[in-house]
Amino acid sequence: MNSPADRPLLRIGELSRRLGVSDHVLRAWENRYGLLQPVRSPGGFRLYSEADEARVRQMQAYLADGLSAAEAAGAAAEAAGAAAEAAGAALEGGTSPDPAWLAGPPVAAGSEPLAALRQALDAFDEPTAQAVLDRLMTELSLPAVLRDVVLPYLADLGERWQRGTASIAMEHFASNLIRGRLAGLARGWGSGHGPQALLACPPGELHDMALMVFGIMLNRNGWRIGYLGASTPVEELARAAGTSPPDLIVLAATVPENLEPLRSELASLAGRVPLALAGVGATAQIASAVGARLMTRDPVTEAEQTRWPR
Repeated sequence: MNSPADRPLLRIGELSRRLGVSDHVLRAWENRYGLLQPVRSPGGFRLYSEADEARVRQMQAYLADGLSAAEAAGAAAEAAGAAAEAAGAALEGGTSPDPAWLAGPPVAAGSEPLAALRQALDAFDEPTAQAVLDRLMTELSLPAVLRDVVLPYLADLGERWQRGTASIAMEHFASNLIRGRLAGLARGWGSGHGPQALLACPPGELHDMALMVFGIMLNRNGWRIGYLGASTPVEELARAAGTSPPDLIVLAATVPENLEPLRSELASLAGRVPLALAGVGATAQIASAVGARLMTRDPVTEAEQTRWPR
């Protein structure tokens, strides 16, 4: 950071208010075009600079001139680069940064929001854990809570359980508490008049909370959600799709072994309904073989960027 304009000062809510652009749109521009370059505060929150604000305002001006979003973002970035060169700023490299890197790393285990949640759950302290989540929900947007706190916590819990540093009781307690919160957020997600998504995990897949997060955020974007959850036989998934034809089916897995044996059934399903595969168990090879879309980003970002069918 070489100038006051580059210093990260703003959370996304304040940036959204200043610009008159929703935080959903700002995150989309950040992830798709690398327009914003936030850093993490010691507490684990994304912070944006006045330089980020200036780039968005420049993009808004180009949009008003009739450019597409991609063209406007590119022109705004070029204008910012030219201004930096004119000011004598030293730019390293000649390629655009990886958008996944620009979105920022997961919240570190020692950061304040994650540490407070982890401490309460590790102590089996349900009231305190609920209070931590309540506070985060008032201070941050729902996408920020889910993407920057809940999902990293679940990943950290899974890693600790695999290493043997988190007990079965601890994992069950924390998972059930978070599942309860997610279930509350999911209430009524099948209502409305938008397109319908049918969400499930393949047989043998018991980890479905990331899929719940995806469904919650997809519903916030106007989709109706049909949720079958963990370890769903493909024939039951197909039967449900036949009863109430969805606009999209998303199947999530944590290991490829839960998808590999299903290639023929999934190919048949993908021939009838748009199919997407998600989770670390979904590989490009499997998706290509069955004719499915591969979702590679985190559940919140994927939900934000899943378009309505035309």
